[in-house]
Amino acid sequence: MPYLPDITIAKLLLADLPTEWDGKQSILELKNANFNWRQMEWWGFYFEYLCRLRLSRCFSFPGDQYGKSKTACFDMKRTINWDLKAKAIKSDDHRSILNDKHGIDQSIQKYGSHGLIIALCDVEYNDDNRSFQQWHEQLKGGKSKYEKEREQRTNISRYRKVRAKLKETLFLIINDHNKNFLAMYHQGRNSNGNPRPPKYMLDYDLVDKFLVDRIVYP
Repeated sequence: MPYLPDITIAKLLLADLPTEWDGKQSILELKNANFNWRQMEWWGFYFEYLCRLRLSRCFSFPGDQYGKSKTACFDMKRTINWDLKAKAIKSDDHRSILNDKHGIDQSIQKYGSHGLIIALCDVEYNDDNRSFQQWHEQLKGGKSKYEKEREQRTNISRYRKVRAKLKETLFLIINDHNKNFLAMYHQGRNSNGNPRPPKYMLDYDLVDKFLVDRIVYP
């Protein structure tokens, strides 16, 4: 299996990842590195940031581009393309939205497999006063245009995750033999009315169909 050396290297280099991620400390670290520090789901980007620090000598960041946009590319690549994700293990939703279906299909066609590295985390949410959310908004200089528009649509402000504890890292492989176990996620339409390309979606109740290896942290 050509992807096995990728997993061996990544597993070795990610075995000593810090497992306690404080929200404020992590966001300030991301801000200092100028890496997606404004994002509401900071913990997923913090996992990607940690992976970049440890894997950049052995993997290329980003991976192959699959669309016309500069951001339409996979997270990293060695012998195959890999995407990095983080998932709250106690979430009511046992699914994760993955990348562009057409892009992943192209990646599988070219290399035989497409990889996912997923951090499973136990997360803690903002208090009722939303003090962490207020702190983050002040750091950003106020609410973003997206946040203002979303609040106007729903009148609901989502609770933010204030810390995360890394429990496991999963190494998953998608190929022509198992991709039929993925669901489809339809994104709706762009501002010009054209439909957005569908994405694959992973159901964690079926994760064993893709699981090759894992790291379990103390």
